[in-house]
Amino acid sequence: MRDPYDVLGVTKSASAADIKKAYRQLAKKYHPDRNKDDAKAKERFAEINTAYEIVGDEKKKAQFDRGEIGPDGKPRGFEGFGAGPGGFTRGWRTAGGAPGGDQHYDFNFGGQQGAGAGAGGFDPSDLFADLFGGRRRQATPTRGDDVVATATVPLETIAKGGSARVILPSGRTLEVKIPAGVEDGQQIRLRGQGQPGLRGGEPGDALVTVKLAPHPYFKVEGRDLRVELPVAVYEAALGAKVQTPTLDGKVELGVPAGSNGGRVLRLRGKGLPATDGKPAGDLYVVLKIMLPEEPDADFDAKMRELRDRHGYDPRRKMG
Repeated sequence: MRDPYDVLGVTKSASAADIKKAYRQLAKKYHPDRNKDDAKAKERFAEINTAYEIVGDEKKKAQFDRGEIGPDGKPRGFEGFGAGPGGFTRGWRTAGGAPGGDQHYDFNFGGQQGAGAGAGGFDPSDLFADLFGGRRRQATPTRGDDVVATATVPLETIAKGGSARVILPSGRTLEVKIPAGVEDGQQIRLRGQGQPGLRGGEPGDALVTVKLAPHPYFKVEGRDLRVELPVAVYEAALGAKVQTPTLDGKVELGVPAGSNGGRVLRLRGKGLPATDGKPAGDLYVVLKIMLPEEPDADFDAKMRELRDRHGYDPRRKMG
């Protein structure tokens, strides 16, 4: 496997923030959902995640920098032992240095020679007891990292509850339950759906942020909703009963006679439903006066008659 620093394009001295930034940029670029026709993108994406598991974790990064674990996160075994302080050298010697004498096999640990070094030295028997039984060291379980994802859901799902499909950074797809009344930007935690733990550690969590998809009619304002309702000129002038959309289907709305465009009518309790002790919101209907979409000679004639016989200046108060 490649060096995780090379994979993420950062130096060994890079800060945690720079490492995280580099990871996010690469994960976004090579995410399988964005590269459905590129088979190599999935492999690159997995490599990026593996690299971040090493250098994105403070403890693992330190272990990797000291040579204790490899780029795959596994212990290196005997790697790292060598001549010099803290390492060992080995070689044959004869007793007293004389040719033909009894032969011995020497280990030199950090400058201390022979089996059973003196006070303050290093006893090689300790090393082999640790490696091959005796005082075998227990690996410390490490919890897996949390992962983040976004679930874009329609307004109806936020209002009544439902489910949404999300793709995790690993490329795995999950079906997420969306509770009724969840708010735009709220985060849902999925226990154990994050990165797997190391050495028996528990997996991390998936943190899913709920994002409201744009709605063709309604605008969300807290628990309230706002909608623009087109009305004809004569409906606004003479008053009328018209149908307006709500989350529960269409309802009848009374338009008072003499209503101007922009007038706001309120339907109580027709916003987002009550949940978690919060009352139901209201629906605010904004009247929008519309002319006929198709040319109509008779309509134009009546408008000219209205202008000539009953003309008025709607801008007179503007000075």
